[in-house]
Formats: sequence, C-alpha cells, structure tokens
Amino acid sequence: DGMVAGIPELYVWLAVLIICIIAEAVTTQLVSLWFSFGALGALIAAELGFGISVQSTVFVLLSLLLLLALRPITRRILQPKQEHTNADRIVGQTAVVIETIDNQADTGQIRLLSQVWTARSMNNTVIPEGETVVVKKISGVKAMVSCTQNEAGGVAV
Repeated sequence: DGMVAGIPELYVWLAVLIICIIAEAVTTQLVSLWFSFGALGALIAAELGFGISVQSTVFVLLSLLLLLALRPITRRILQPKQEHTNADRIVGQTAVVIETIDNQADTGQIRLLSQVWTARSMNNTVIPEGETVVVKKISGVKAMVSCTQNEAGGVAV
C-alpha cells in the first residue's frame, strides 16, 4: 500500500472526503460537494491498488467534471424562486392622494386597490390631496410616488 507523508493513501482520501462533506454542510454553496465525489473516486482507486498519480488524476478530473457539468443545473433547481409580494404589484399603478404628501412634514397617504398606503414624493414636491399619482417604487412600507402630469399638481419645496 502507498503512503502519503507516512499516512496510508486510503486514510488521506477518507480525510479529504470527510473535510469536503463538512465544508459543504457548512457553506451549502455546491462547490465542495463535487470534490467529495472526487475524493470518493480517488478512495476507490486507492482501494483498487492504483498509485497516487492515478488517484490524484481521478480526484481532479472527477471533481472538475462534476463541478462544471452539474453545478449550473443544481443551482438552477435549488435557487429560490422570486416571490412577488403585494407591494411589488402596486409599482406602476396609479393612485389617489388622500392625505397631502409632504416629505418635509413626513405626511402623505394614497388609496390604491382599496388599500391605504403611506406615501412619499420621489422628488420632494408637495402633492396635494386629490391628485393622481403613480407608484414608482416601494421603500420599506412606503410607496414612493410621482404626479401623473410631470409634477404639475405638485408644489416644489
């Protein structure tokens, strides 16, 4: 049996296999998983009596082949699907101002889809009650809005 630094090759590959499995369990990045399979292949090559050069080649080739071939597929499968929230649905929608929007005074509400949202002006204009606005984005729990007529109804501050 061959030895690496005085340790039987079988134990070296077993240690590499265990370290890779632990690293994958800790990181869950689907990188060391493929090296675990490479170490398993090298472990089998060592058990079958192949020399260290064959074992190392099996380790490198099997690891790289699996990494390049399967990692993109498994990442696509395991990647969480982006869930659209209720807030995402209101972006781009028009709404009516039911409380004057004044970023300086920290006031403003809109009614949209029969819901009341706290709102702030995108460009710090005061938007009076009754104006129609468009929701441009969501910032925390606030709707960031602009007047539908190029801020014509708003008053610059």
